[in-house]
Amino acid sequence: MSGSRAAAGARRSGRSPAVAIGLALVGLALATGLALLAGCAAGDPARPAAQTTQAAAASGDPSHAAGDHDHAAEGATPAALGSEGTGPGAGAEQHDADDATAHHPFDDAQRWAKVFDDPGRDAWQKPTEVIAAMTIRPGMMVADIGAGTGYFTAYLSRAVGPEGTVLAIDPEPDMVKHLGQRAHKDGLGNVLPVLGMFEDPFLPRGRVDRVLVVDTYHHIDDRLDYFGRMRRDMAPGGRLVVVDFHKRPLPVGPPPEHKLERDTVVYEMEHAGWRLDGEIKSLPYQYVLIFDPAPGAASSGASR
Repeated sequence: MSGSRAAAGARRSGRSPAVAIGLALVGLALATGLALLAGCAAGDPARPAAQTTQAAAASGDPSHAAGDHDHAAEGATPAALGSEGTGPGAGAEQHDADDATAHHPFDDAQRWAKVFDDPGRDAWQKPTEVIAAMTIRPGMMVADIGAGTGYFTAYLSRAVGPEGTVLAIDPEPDMVKHLGQRAHKDGLGNVLPVLGMFEDPFLPRGRVDRVLVVDTYHHIDDRLDYFGRMRRDMAPGGRLVVVDFHKRPLPVGPPPEHKLERDTVVYEMEHAGWRLDGEIKSLPYQYVLIFDPAPGAASSGASR
């Protein structure tokens, strides 16, 4: 009802125009409220769905990345490949896409340093065994994808020696700043902190001898393309090592739904043009998979 019609009605009923207009507005508000309640009860499709909470961030997920994420990678998708019956064997999970199982920020380096650099980590991470599996020689260039707070940095720095280079790569600016401060404090002159992108670590073409991806693989989107492109960044004889948590309840690491089966990682890497060359099974909570570029496999992805 318009204001003029309400006023006319008021004159006929003996009510003041102001009272009549007020009653009309109250009636309109009540009608609108009832309509909204009816829409909610019926599951109004225009109502936005509740957003999934970032459980890992709230619980302090100690896996990071592009990182340790530790910090810190995901063309045909595993879902498409798996539909042909050529996927991992029994017990291996099928994915709708080769994307990250979880996204959450690692933008507080001081907070994550208490998790990633916990002195008790050495007992189950076994860093010297992981480094030995990489067969690093002095003078090599090694990339730590998702370096996080730099747990592996000192180990890698010693392995490559003063003539080698460690690319400590992370997509979080605060992590990269922390990596630089830590390298400076510890006198690691062969460590180069690199601010990467989630979709590109910016490796120098054809020059990387070793790549380490610790607790980061499950944080990477479009992994087949990511690691397919990485093949062209490897120097002759290059090698890539993936370390991540077994997909089961464990006293450390992310929740099981954020993890990937060991067979899934092998399956994806093989379809990205890599060949499983070795594996160590001495870590209690993680698999350690050693890959070489598969002979004859073509690199994927657009040129940088």
